[in-house]
Order: sequence, then structure tokens, then C-alpha cells
Amino acid sequence: MALLLGLAGCAAPGYAPVSDRTSGRGAARVEAPRPTPQIAPSRNGLHTVQSGHTLYAIAFANGLDYREIAIWNKLESADRILVGQVLRLTPPPGEVEIAPLDDEPAPAAQPLTEARVLREPQAVLMPYSEANWAQVSKPAVAAAPEPPPSAPPATAPAATAPAATAPAGPASQNPVPTAPVEAWLWPVEGRLAGRFGAAGGKGIDIVGQRNAPVIAVAPGKVVYSGSGLRGYGRLLIVKHAGEYLSAYAHNETILVKEGDAVAAGQKIALMGDSDADRVKLHFEIRRYGKPLDPLNYLPERS
Repeated sequence: MALLLGLAGCAAPGYAPVSDRTSGRGAARVEAPRPTPQIAPSRNGLHTVQSGHTLYAIAFANGLDYREIAIWNKLESADRILVGQVLRLTPPPGEVEIAPLDDEPAPAAQPLTEARVLREPQAVLMPYSEANWAQVSKPAVAAAPEPPPSAPPATAPAATAPAATAPAGPASQNPVPTAPVEAWLWPVEGRLAGRFGAAGGKGIDIVGQRNAPVIAVAPGKVVYSGSGLRGYGRLLIVKHAGEYLSAYAHNETILVKEGDAVAAGQKIALMGDSDADRVKLHFEIRRYGKPLDPLNYLPERS
């Protein structure tokens, strides 16, 4: 009978329970999922890289330009950092912060040009006499007009060849567009509830329906996807041309992964309330690490 019970137990459906080998009692246990390593603003100017961290997210959390961190730490690529690597978040001694390369420099002051001073006498005083009067009374002889310059012989206009354009390759070969962002889209449908610098802080808050589609506001590349930034919940960061970043926080579900190229209007997430008090999207636009008012970029809504 004992043998039959043992065989019946082996034939029971399902997976075998996970046993705690460290305990002599053999009690079953299930491991809880590990929490996502948080990326908090640095207090000592250093950051230790953990699994799931990206240079863009580290810069985002500390209000820095990711290029600055790459230069200060002599990184070969902004897309490659190692777990356990300690990054400095301040410039080394004697090194200054970088300035945006595509900003137009302020016009340099130019010295005022002085008018040329005429030092030759403009008139000659002559004593009165009949000879002098006759000399100054003669009519001026008009100078013979110079012949007009001969026109160069007409030549047939050279046929201009059309400018060669590079063939459009797949999105994976050029994930970040190089053309400037000409138009921005609203990331989600909803009611504006928090403005830049007020309730929205570094961005704006849009209240809407759970699982409403969140779209990319412009073409770009996903450079962070996770929940490692405190206060942002499930967060997406997309890099656009011109060193712009757009951030989408508090999502219910993320539909893209890091490294994906996204098109303007593409659905990238579903709206939710992760790490928020209600269903909403917190949306930010940053450039060179500096938060910008999204309402200055998004089109007006009726």
C-alpha cells in the first residue's frame, strides 16, 4: 500500500515544489522577484552601475547631459557601461563642462569704423585778376564716358545632376534620425492636470483612462525602459535628433524595449498609475539634461 501511495504522488500533475536546501526541514518556498535597482540622485558625485541601469537614465536622474558623463569617464560608447563600474558625475579637476555644439554663438562685438578724414584742401584762395577770373570762368570739360564693359560670351548653362541620396536602410541600421524634429505629437489623449514648474514639476501631467495608448511624440530610439527611477513608475525614455529626450512615466505596460527604433505616433506603452496616485502620464522633454516646458513644443489643442 505504501508503494502505491508513493507512485500516486509521483504521478500528480504540476511542478515539484522548490525546497529550501539550507534548511534541514525541507520546507517549500518560492523566491520573490528581485526589486529593480533604483537610480537616485547622487549625493557624492559618484554612481555605481547596477543591472538595468543605462547612461541615459543615470544622467536623467541627476539632471545631466549623458555626453558629459561619457567624457568625464572616458567612455567609448554611451550605450556600453558595466555592472559595478563607478561613474563620476562631476568634471575632473581642470576640465570644464561641455557646451552644446549646435547652438549659435552670440555675435561678437565689432569696433565701430570711423569715417575717413579728408585732409586735402577742398578750395584754393586766389587773388582777383582778369586772368584768374577767366580761368575759373571756363566751362568744365566733360570727361568722355568710359565704354561699357563687354559682356562675356553667353554659355549654355551646365546641366546640374540631381543630388545623390543615400538609400534608406532598415530602421535598425540608423535608429536615431538625424533630421531635426519638425513637429511634435501629443503623447496621449487626456486632460492636462499638471503644468511645467507647478504640479507637473519638470514636465506635464495628463490624466486619462487606464490602458489608453501612449505614443511616441517624434521618431527616435528607446534608450531606457524600466522602473528604476524613483517617482516615475514604469518609465520610457526616447532619444530624438538634436539631443532631445522625451520621457513617459507611470505606464501600466511598456510595449517596446531598449534599442528599439520608434516612429512618430507609434504606440509604445499603455497608460497606468505605476508609482502614482491616479491614472496619468507624466511627460517630459529634456535637452542636454535640462528640462524644457513641453507645452512650448506640443501643438495647441482645441
